[in-house]
Amino acid sequence: MLDFNCSRRQFLGLFGGAAAIAGLGLVGCGGDATTTAGSAAASSDLTGTVTYDGASSFQALVEAAAEQFMAENENVSITGSGNGSGTGLTAVADGTVTIGNSDVFAESKLEPEQCEDLVDHEVAVVGMGPVVSMNVTVEDLSIEQLKGIFSGEITNWSEVGGEDAEIYVMNRKSGSGTRATFEAAVFGAGEPESTFKGEAEHDKSGDVVTQIGSTDNAISYLDFSHFDDTKFKAIKVNGVEPKSENVYDNSFPIWATEHMYCKEDADEATKAFLEYMLSDDVQGSLVEEQGFIPVSKMLVVKDAEGNITDK
Repeated sequence: MLDFNCSRRQFLGLFGGAAAIAGLGLVGCGGDATTTAGSAAASSDLTGTVTYDGASSFQALVEAAAEQFMAENENVSITGSGNGSGTGLTAVADGTVTIGNSDVFAESKLEPEQCEDLVDHEVAVVGMGPVVSMNVTVEDLSIEQLKGIFSGEITNWSEVGGEDAEIYVMNRKSGSGTRATFEAAVFGAGEPESTFKGEAEHDKSGDVVTQIGSTDNAISYLDFSHFDDTKFKAIKVNGVEPKSENVYDNSFPIWATEHMYCKEDADEATKAFLEYMLSDDVQGSLVEEQGFIPVSKMLVVKDAEGNITDK
């Protein structure tokens, strides 16, 4: 566990007092942080290469912010991939990328010693929910019904009020933060991934979008930013619609904080980009434009064990 004051001081030291944004969410592995939007000035003198890997669920948000940042800092290059939270966390811990993006806290995927010099930046909140093929008539499922479907105990749509048709279950692959978040909400924290059953496993959220859009009688799960009502249907959970405003107070129970981890001794370009992710340029508009929730709008917080408390 990193000392909060130490890691925060090291990060802000690069930018001086002007960058000391009130409430900036920078903590070591397992810390609990809330971000407050500030502003990050462009620097024509800033140079370097920033690389990232990790959660595909908010890769589009990171890419959009990177485009803006590079337009203001022409000597900085930012490139990356979305190969899943586990992959990104391992990569940043090993030093093969400078940023690891994750839907889950690092300690849920890494060994304690791998977390010791990582710094967490909580950049947004994402809602996630079940999605079904366009031909499925079911519009609402309880958590218990989802548990039955994804454990293989419920195999026909008629068992949950739908037509007589076999349910085709699509999962994300092991290591996916989206899968871990959905799994924890449905089965409870600590259940083994082997609990999930299904006919297919996909690497990325985009793969789920493509496949469920061309498969009848299927069910899977996606973050809100990937919802597309021309290809599939997002359904209610316990009677609550999967909308951002229902996530604010945990009325809709499937959501995660989006994390961007770097090493404690990360280079200047990486630190500057992470500060930019917490600036008004991103938090003030881009986060919601990309289908995410600014952490400032949340009325509750979730810790690494999944415990939810009021702010």
